[in-house]
Amino acid sequence: MSRTWIGGHTVGAGVWGTRPSGRSAVVAEIIRRLRSYTVDAGHVGHAFAALHDLHATDLQALIAVMDAEQSGEPITPGGLGVHLNLTSGSVTALVDRLERAGHLYRDRDPDDRRKVRLRYAAEGAALAREFFAPLGRRTDAVMADFTDDELETVRRFLTAMGESTRAHRDEVRAAARDGGRGR
Repeated sequence: MSRTWIGGHTVGAGVWGTRPSGRSAVVAEIIRRLRSYTVDAGHVGHAFAALHDLHATDLQALIAVMDAEQSGEPITPGGLGVHLNLTSGSVTALVDRLERAGHLYRDRDPDDRRKVRLRYAAEGAALAREFFAPLGRRTDAVMADFTDDELETVRRFLTAMGESTRAHRDEVRAAARDGGRGR
């Protein structure tokens, strides 16, 4: 009999009484370490948020804005709402709050002035750099121990895991909107 455990990984019933072996042991350890990393990274994020009077959603919004800018495609308030699963009114309040605090600003799209993009403000970026610089140095040191091929494998793995998790998130959101009828 299989059981599903936190992280969505289905494993044999032996997980509760015996240790898996071979590939299943490696997979179980990877899943455990991903969960642990997620929790630890969340704690670091919460510490940053607490130091700067931010809510958890504020931090998620700032990360989304930063990631969108780094990808070369700044996010719109509507895109942020979809990303965070928030109503337009909630996004407006969130963006207003972050803008007042100096963490981000609204910018008009040069090609379509009706379109607003969200940008990471210099003040907010400086706070984040100062706080996260030590973690960045630690991350760089860890990555220096891996070959380019190993890093490419990790990148492929994390990309696929992220896509899988987002697909599941979208299914769960759709089911919640449908009142659980979509299953």
